[in-house]
Amino acid sequence: MTHDHALDAAKSALRLEARRRRKALMIEHPEADWMIADRVDQLLTDLKMKPGVAAVYKSLGAEIDPRPLSDALIKRGWRLALPAVVDEAAPLEFRAWTPGERLVNDVAGLPAPLDRAEVLTPTLIFTPLLAYDAAGNRLGQGGGYYDRTLEAMTAQGRRPPIIGLAYRGQEVDEAPHGPLDQRLDGILTEAGYSPCRKDI
Repeated sequence: MTHDHALDAAKSALRLEARRRRKALMIEHPEADWMIADRVDQLLTDLKMKPGVAAVYKSLGAEIDPRPLSDALIKRGWRLALPAVVDEAAPLEFRAWTPGERLVNDVAGLPAPLDRAEVLTPTLIFTPLLAYDAAGNRLGQGGGYYDRTLEAMTAQGRRPPIIGLAYRGQEVDEAPHGPLDQRLDGILTEAGYSPCRKDI
């Protein structure tokens, strides 16, 4: 497969704008994290999901902070896991985690549970993002960790729903995407839950 330099350029350009926009949205909507947690029942009802293992993340910078959502999930009987990069070219490993437990830097320098934490298989994955569109295309930081992970899970027949956590203002008309980019199943914002349209 030939490398798509035009796609890379489009993603890089949007990342610059999307980072600026997300920082502004964080300042404009400091209540968004809590409003998203208040939408959890809407999400779980729409997905028809019973308690299982929810993979969340440790927020960095202006990312939506999933801690209020995590607390809401725990109250509803869910277990939590955080992703850990164990190899830069491999899928993520999801490790059991409870809010307040110590985190250490993984191979990529990102905060993750300790190596001895139990490895879990998520039944629901929440991911941060820089931008998204109505079709579920997600623009991330560019590491490809979630794309590789979902591709592997799909190949194994155990891909769970993946939900992007975002500010409503992070939506764009079309997020640049290629054949290796995995689409989201839905978006959870301070405005509510929206399943992604698979027909566009």
